[in-house]
Amino acid sequence: MDTFFISHGSPTISIDETMVARHFFQSWKTKHFPTDPKAVLMVSAHWDTAELAVNIIDGTNDTIHDFNNFPRPMYEIKYPTPGAPKLAKRVKELLVNAGFDNVEEDRTRGLDHGAWVPLMFMYPEANIPVCQLSIQSSKDGTYHYNVGKALAPLREEGVLIIGSGSATHNLSLLGPEHVPPPSWAVEFDKWLTESLLGRRHEDVKHYEEKAPCAKTAHPWPDHFFPLHVALGAAGENAKAELIHHSWSNSSLSYSSYRFQTA
Repeated sequence: MDTFFISHGSPTISIDETMVARHFFQSWKTKHFPTDPKAVLMVSAHWDTAELAVNIIDGTNDTIHDFNNFPRPMYEIKYPTPGAPKLAKRVKELLVNAGFDNVEEDRTRGLDHGAWVPLMFMYPEANIPVCQLSIQSSKDGTYHYNVGKALAPLREEGVLIIGSGSATHNLSLLGPEHVPPPSWAVEFDKWLTESLLGRRHEDVKHYEEKAPCAKTAHPWPDHFFPLHVALGAAGENAKAELIHHSWSNSSLSYSSYRFQTA
C-alpha cells in the first residue's frame, strides 16, 4: 500500500467551499485512493511531543478544535470517527522493536485539525478507524524517516499511513490571497518536488543543509516532519508523485505527494 503526505492548510477549509485544497480532499476516493483502508495512521504536525506517543481510543475520537479566533461554525464541527486501539498498540510494538524505547500511550487525546479537517472530506462517512502518532520537533528529518521505516509493515496490513503538514509553512510571512508566491516559497517548493521525484531521500532528510530558503520555508520543522515519516514508511526505493499543488495566502504551499512503494 502506498503512503501519502498531504498539506492540510488552514482549518478554514472546513467551511470555505472556494478553497482549492478542499476540492482535492473531496476527490480523494475517486481520484487517489478508491479502496477503503482497514484503518488510518495519521501523523499530524499538530501533535508535537517530547517523546513518541500514540492515542489509544477505544470509542470515538474526540474532535479537537485547536485553533483560535476562527468563525464560530468551525467550533461546532464534529468528526466522530472510531479510534483504532489495536492499530495504536501495533504502532507502539513496531516502534519499540525498532529501538524507539519511549513510546507513550495517550488514552484521552482525539484528533487535531491536521487530522480531522482533511479526513472529514476524504472519508466523510467517518467510518474508518483512525489513530494518531505524534512528531518530535526537537529531533531531525533522519529520525522521523527512521520512524517511518519502522512502521513500513503496516502497509501490508491494510493501514493507510498519512503524514499531514505543509510543504511550506511560515505563518509570519503569509501574504494576501491571489498574489504570486514569494521567491523563497517557490524555490523551496520546487526543490522539494524535484528531490522527491528524483528519489534524493538523503537530501530530503537533511533539507536544512540541502534546500534553498529552508529556514524561511520552515522556521519550525513541525509541519515538515510528517513528510519524512510517510517517506520512510514507503521504503528506500519509493517513487514519489505530486498529486496536488496550489497556493494559499501567497506563501502557503499545498503540495501533496503519493509515495509508491517498490
